Amino acid sequence: MAKKVLVTGVTGQDGAYLSKLLLEKGYEVYGTKRRTSSEIAWRLEYLGVYKDIRFVDLELTEPHNIFNLVQKYQFDEIYNLAAQSFVRASFDQPLYTADVDGIAVARFVEAIRQTSPQTKFYQASTSEMFGKIQEEKQSETTAFYPRSPYAVAKLYGHWIVVNYRESYNMHASSGILFNHESPLRGEEFVTRKITKHLAEIHYGKRDILELGNMDSTRDWGFAGDYVEGMYLMLQQPKADDYVLATGETTSIRDFVILAAKQIGFDIEWQGKAENEIGIDCKSGKTIIKINPVHYRPAEVDVLLGDSSKARKILGWKPKVGLEKLANMMVEADMKWAACIEQARY
Repeated sequence: MAKKVLVTGVTGQDGAYLSKLLLEKGYEVYGTKRRTSSEIAWRLEYLGVYKDIRFVDLELTEPHNIFNLVQKYQFDEIYNLAAQSFVRASFDQPLYTADVDGIAVARFVEAIRQTSPQTKFYQASTSEMFGKIQEEKQSETTAFYPRSPYAVAKLYGHWIVVNYRESYNMHASSGILFNHESPLRGEEFVTRKITKHLAEIHYGKRDILELGNMDSTRDWGFAGDYVEGMYLMLQQPKADDYVLATGETTSIRDFVILAAKQIGFDIEWQGKAENEIGIDCKSGKTIIKINPVHYRPAEVDVLLGDSSKARKILGWKPKVGLEKLANMMVEADMKWAACIEQARY
């Protein structure tokens, strides 16, 4: 009999890649959707797995809904990927973010404890919990210093998983994932915003790419690699927490240069701070500007992960490098932008 797995946030980037992986491994995949949601599951359709997902209604703020779902299906594994995942929005919606990204995790592990103790649980933690970094490279033992309501909420979710694992001997693990991108990334995230907007500029659909702090650096990997790490965590005989990261960090400015080069732009930078602009040398046009509205009230300047524990115990390692990742995203966004352009005629 096939194992049953629940993936919350199944229509998101990670949920789509993870669902594809689990289906290939023979799982019955149940994906959650909000009863009031009208979101189109285009990522699942893009990967060709939409028809294979068994959708169930879930509202993360409703405890009875979570308890009933866990009790009814007795899942072998649950991957909790659903969240309010946009850091900047968490400053505007701190209470909602706290409930969905923090308290909802407690609802899940308590439901498992009471009604389905054999279920293995995965929590999507985040490198944003490190925030104001305390070590040059961040590992599972690095002290946390969250710098946003999103990170604070995620930190609660992370520690409640640790607490339930140690208190009730539950197979509950957290993946502390550093930034992971793909063509399926939401365009509110900076890498996808960059590749999508540059493609639109190329086709004359947009004039300017607006960005915030160009000096922030991140450890960027490919989401398809990272979901393999999630799966491996729940296959271990003992639950634990793992950092997944490439161990390399790149500034937003350098990612822009990399993506722009793939499209054919040659960027020259002028000015500093809020007055910095990026000019395409070939056309002489200014195509990149800084807009302070994109600054965070409290910035996380550098994130760089140490995934040696995952590499040693899980046998996990990233396969797609940053240049290949940028090329993958640019290629997809150029195709989508070209389709939009062709549809005009």
